[in-house]
Amino acid sequence: MDQARDRIGFIGLGRMGCGMASNIRRKQFPLTVHDIAPGPVAALEALGAASAGSAAAVAKASDVVLTMLPGPKEVQALVLGGEGILANLAPGSVVMDMSTVDPETTDALAAACAAKGIGFVDAPVGRLAWHADRGESLFMVGASEADFARVKPLLEAMGTTVHHCGGPGAGTRSKLVNNYLAIILCQLNAEALSLATAFGLDLEKTLEVLHGTTATNGQLKVNWPNKVLAGDIVPGFSIDLAHKDLSLIVQAANAAKVTLPVAAIAREAFSSARGRGWGQKDFSAMLDAQCQLAGIEPPRLKKA
Repeated sequence: MDQARDRIGFIGLGRMGCGMASNIRRKQFPLTVHDIAPGPVAALEALGAASAGSAAAVAKASDVVLTMLPGPKEVQALVLGGEGILANLAPGSVVMDMSTVDPETTDALAAACAAKGIGFVDAPVGRLAWHADRGESLFMVGASEADFARVKPLLEAMGTTVHHCGGPGAGTRSKLVNNYLAIILCQLNAEALSLATAFGLDLEKTLEVLHGTTATNGQLKVNWPNKVLAGDIVPGFSIDLAHKDLSLIVQAANAAKVTLPVAAIAREAFSSARGRGWGQKDFSAMLDAQCQLAGIEPPRLKKA
């Protein structure tokens, strides 16, 4: 089918998905959306998207269906379920899953799609929710050359950086490697800055030092000044989701017979934070959770 005439479906309008779908619609792609929450559906309708009451209805109205869901359980149910996407999508269509899931789930989806003559793309997302809002996401894509060419205009509508990492499954595996570093850096930064605070060091001067050495990192330099260090712990990516991803990473590493002791320890730190009520806060709030354990006030940047 001519990709210029593809009808697009989008399922999962959460904190990331709503911004991504909005950018697809702003680029004038014909779009049908579905989510269990009415608010983001209404926001997309205001941009000219059609709404559907189920995943099956989206599939029937679409040639390319995008999913952006919390995890493997939700993806499997919506794609593989008897009333889900594959049961209602025509051969020659494409499923593009942008969720963060385990390799086993991605491989099962790719095989199920291939058995029905349907293309499959795994394209998990890098960067943060505010990047998604602005159409500045990064995508790690696993797909055949033909399927990649077909979905590339959609990816470019949602982001500024698109990496074709290999065949189906390569995107998911790349995302787990990326998130491993991004998440454990939050724990490392939380420990380092709580120590600096306990030492009585000035936060601005400490950051100036760290950013001038190889100790700096993207979380500390790019994300944290806009989130926890500015006093904003509203979740762009929650501690609960970070814990879920660390669990997927440890599970996938075990399957590959690769030991990741730092990942296992970091997961326990995130478990501790969740147990103390921090699960629905931004993952940068691991700083505040760490300071709570130490009995000190979390540091904040001075307001300009």
